Amino acid sequence: MTALETLRLEIVATPAPAWVQDAGRPGHMVDGVPPGGALVPERLAAANRSVGNAPGAAAIEAFGGLTVAARGGDLRVCWGGSGGEAAWLPRDHVRVLTADAGARVAYLAVAGGLDVPVVLGGRGLLPVAGLGGGVGRPLRAGDRLGVGIAAGSVERPFAPPDGLASGDLPIRVVRGPDAARFAPDAWEALLHGPWRIGAASDRVGVRLLGPTLGRVDGDLARSAPMVVGALQVPAGGGPIVLGPDHPTTGGYPVLGVAIRADLGALFLRAPESPVRFVEVSLADAHRARAGWRAVWM
Repeated sequence: MTALETLRLEIVATPAPAWVQDAGRPGHMVDGVPPGGALVPERLAAANRSVGNAPGAAAIEAFGGLTVAARGGDLRVCWGGSGGEAAWLPRDHVRVLTADAGARVAYLAVAGGLDVPVVLGGRGLLPVAGLGGGVGRPLRAGDRLGVGIAAGSVERPFAPPDGLASGDLPIRVVRGPDAARFAPDAWEALLHGPWRIGAASDRVGVRLLGPTLGRVDGDLARSAPMVVGALQVPAGGGPIVLGPDHPTTGGYPVLGVAIRADLGALFLRAPESPVRFVEVSLADAHRARAGWRAVWM
């Protein structure tokens, strides 16, 4: 994608963390680099499709409101990512974008995508390493991001299925590999909760507040490869659901793994939102992932 040199999206104000994200950089776990990518890829895909982009095109991931301006020309944008029509941001106009009520994160897509340099196969920021994202850090006032060439007009807005942000949706989990490292009642405790999202959550992992999950070892096992969605349980007994910037290896035991199709619904929830889990088989998880990809990717 070639940027139009004079066309830019300027960050006027960022009252909360915001950065560039895209579909991630898979294939670099062996190098110690997590996959990264949008925390809620469904929202990224919806915003991108509404302006005619590929679902994983680079956009802004914001954990609150955002104020932006178009420089060098008019920009077609979509904010929020929950579907709906795109809108024109005229040249040199400033627009204040408010946070979605009840949602932890929102996306701002620009027709043509954000044309920042590709680093290790992705344009998005990896905050834990300070690479990517065009500036190697969270966005701040005064940053100007290049914009690629738009594909053309969009005949109709992308309307995703309802319910992604509903706190009533259970999160499906498969049993993890470390059952022998947990107390006999730990799995049932996970399924029956109750759980809520902890405030000390980020792109590395979402902490869950609820009952203590009993363990029977002292973190003496060797580190093992980790995946997004793994429910690691530190010695204190409070589970952490690993996010896209998770460590590539870890030593805490894994009680279960939240299925890929449900991670967006989990990661979208704001602190103190309720969470409940339901067990499914590995075959069910594969079928759900296939259905998820057919809709969103």
